[in-house]
Amino acid sequence: MKILFIDSTSSLLLEKLRSNNMICDVAYKKKKSEIEKIIYEYDGIVIRSKFKIDRLFIKKAKKLKFIARAGVGMENIDVKYAQENNILCINSKNANSQAVAEHTLGMILSLFKNINKSHQEVKSKLWLREENRGLELSGKTIGIIGFGNAGSTFAKILEGFNVKILAYDKYLLKYPYKSSMKKIYKNADLISLHIPLTKETFHLFNDNFIDKFQKPFFLINTSRGKCVSTKSLVKAIKNKKILGACLDVLEIENNSFENISQNANQKELNYLINSNKVILTPHIAGWTNESKKAIAETISNQILTLHKKSLSN
Repeated sequence: MKILFIDSTSSLLLEKLRSNNMICDVAYKKKKSEIEKIIYEYDGIVIRSKFKIDRLFIKKAKKLKFIARAGVGMENIDVKYAQENNILCINSKNANSQAVAEHTLGMILSLFKNINKSHQEVKSKLWLREENRGLELSGKTIGIIGFGNAGSTFAKILEGFNVKILAYDKYLLKYPYKSSMKKIYKNADLISLHIPLTKETFHLFNDNFIDKFQKPFFLINTSRGKCVSTKSLVKAIKNKKILGACLDVLEIENNSFENISQNANQKELNYLINSNKVILTPHIAGWTNESKKAIAETISNQILTLHKKSLSN
């Protein structure tokens, strides 16, 4: 089996596949147009978010048996068209859910306890105690929207904090802490998003969504930046409908998630950067040494299983 690595991933993945007699080539520096000229040679590709694997790209991949994304979200892959052409679409499923859940909790505690703000003040030789009086997580009602691997793992972590958890997932029938959006709108002190980016969830968090909440609340987003309208978020923070926000992802990230788009609205971005009510991290919630290893294991195991099946046919 011949595999093309389009994005750099863990060396563990390359090593494991090569040790199982897979031919693995790397094309980290090649553009999409260059890769399109050679993709017909390969049985599989491994990608993160370098570019979109669309219908036209797939049509040129005559031998393709699988597309593996070294991550969870599959929004940069035309999964439906790939499956129609008997191409297996692989992701890393549960490999980074613990990392995301821990990061989500860490951001909340940092915001509630004014840790980032007071840290910078002390470094500037300011010793402000009353100005940094914080909040306790205990006793709060947490709304979790999306109860897949990351959302459910976050709920487990919260169980030791004496909070009330209200979970909502449109596509699951039975799950712990199941609630309705109506109850979340009424009771939530904090909302944490754990949803994929789809046509349905693009700008899910907008003016209309925010207006349904019956009291001010905190927003946490460790899913996808484009699920939140930055314009609506900034407006709600200014109007004190949103008390604070923790954002590991931004609407203005480029498609590869490696940087911020040059076309970003600088006014809105600067507001988020300069606000003491906002904590920002550069899409690293799932980015740990442990998750890197787990992603490599999860992806390689699925590829090797596929390879064994193809040999037995």
